Amino acid sequence: MQDDTESIRRTMIATNAPAADLAATTEKTWDTDALRVEFEVLGFMAPFVVVRRRSDGAKGSMEFTHLPRVYFNFVEDGK
Repeated sequence: MQDDTESIRRTMIATNAPAADLAATTEKTWDTDALRVEFEVLGFMAPFVVVRRRSDGAKGSMEFTHLPRVYFNFVEDGK
């Protein structure tokens, strides 16, 4: 199976885009423990993670940084 996003994702990681995106966000952020409380992790494709929100079952994605591990910019599917 071909991953059409691989080159884009690799470029994001190589240019440290997740850290810049995190610095620019004004939205809520989560560490790993907080993420586990609010979301079920369905899959990773760095620098993104696919999750399901436990409170309402909404599926979506968010970006994350490696060190420190911070998750941010939750986007619900279809929005």
